[in-house]
Amino acid sequence: MRTKHTFRLPPDLAGQLADHANRKRVPQALIVETALASFLSPDNSERMEAALGRRLDRLTRHVERLERHITISNEALALFVRFWLTATPPLPDTAQPAAQAKGRERYEGFVEALGRRLARGQTLAQEISLDIDPAQTSPTVPRE
Repeated sequence: MRTKHTFRLPPDLAGQLADHANRKRVPQALIVETALASFLSPDNSERMEAALGRRLDRLTRHVERLERHITISNEALALFVRFWLTATPPLPDTAQPAAQAKGRERYEGFVEALGRRLARGQTLAQEISLDIDPAQTSPTVPRE
């Protein structure tokens, strides 16, 4: 048996309740009943804490993955710069204009190649993972 209760809601809360009930296609009374049961449940705080803990764990894993990718990117860039600086001799002043023109041309090619690589979706982190673990079958699926 159900007991009838009459209470008043602020207009904005009543509107939100009506909108939610219409979107979910359920009676407003069912939403109020479920919300009250959840609010008055003794394990409500534990459930909310568990849900928050799962979300925080997921965010932590995402941040750790981002940190790993940034570390790989930074190390790759540093290694390239070190190699380039040690392997490239300085040019005489007479060769500078030709070298700059060739550099611009090579840079444009680099930007195009980078765009193609990003469009394919393959990343340096995935490529490194493949180099470390050749048993991995698909280069487009990250191991994380």
